[in-house]
Amino acid sequence: MTKQYQYKHIQVAVDGSKEADLAFKKAVTVAKHMNASLEILHVIDTRSFQNVSSFDSAMVEQVSNDAKKKMEKYYQSAQDSGVKEVHYSIEFGSPKTIISREFPKKHDIDLIVVGATGLNAVERLLIGSVTEYVTRTADCDILVVRHNKAGLD
Repeated sequence: MTKQYQYKHIQVAVDGSKEADLAFKKAVTVAKHMNASLEILHVIDTRSFQNVSSFDSAMVEQVSNDAKKKMEKYYQSAQDSGVKEVHYSIEFGSPKTIISREFPKKHDIDLIVVGATGLNAVERLLIGSVTEYVTRTADCDILVVRHNKAGLD
């Protein structure tokens, strides 16, 4: 008899895209099925503020407040769906390294759920997607949710 692997700490990265929403729904389903904790993560890419001529703290605060409102909705949705242990985090920095390395290490993540693509098509074209980077560098299992395969529309 083989022992079934049980995920205990699931991370889902969300950025407001349709693909991230599908990844969130899949992560909720897996977390409920496995009775795992769910960590909902949003990373505010600090590079997007580097080109602002006069660093505007009000703009950073607005972006942070918008992210917090979205995260509270994800949090409530996961709880309403029956996930027993849900947390959310808003981090600042490089999405690639935070999603793939820093956050999973800090929170003992054993499964990362990500959408097949995210919001930034230009970055994907020039330096590769966050998802592609995560699948190459993360130390734990990765579940990539594809919009046309997820069955969650």
